[in-house]
Amino acid sequence: MLNQYAKPVTLGVLMVSLLGLLVLLVSQLPAKDKEAPSASEPSKLAKDLIGTWVLCGTPDKVGEPPAAGGRLKFFTGRHWAITEADPNTGVVIYHHGGTYTLKGDEYVETVKYANENTAYLIKDDYKFKVKVEGDTYTQVGIGNTYNEVWKRAK
Repeated sequence: MLNQYAKPVTLGVLMVSLLGLLVLLVSQLPAKDKEAPSASEPSKLAKDLIGTWVLCGTPDKVGEPPAAGGRLKFFTGRHWAITEADPNTGVVIYHHGGTYTLKGDEYVETVKYANENTAYLIKDDYKFKVKVEGDTYTQVGIGNTYNEVWKRAK
């Protein structure tokens, strides 16, 4: 027999109680040590690439960035671009860029756009082994001759 003072339990009250119990149980589970970054988290190398770089040579002959002009390479988290302007006039000699992927130290860039001087590169893919050490970025071509060393622009 029901007590005249008892209130019936509603579905909402039951759901809130079960949710509270679930939160309590989950909070008691041991914390999982953070393992390797997931596929959606950028690696240290991916983060280190982001920025502006100035071409300063090849792996066998590294120099200093030019005082004026020079070739610049820009990286965001997914896009890249290269621009070179005449140091005396500022007129762009060439400009092209696109998207890239990075898996470990293997970097693949796809040319998506270009000015008339490098338009023949559009739709090409270029593979590299890459590394960033301090303010130096090195790319060694895989199946191409673009072996280059870049310094972070100041």
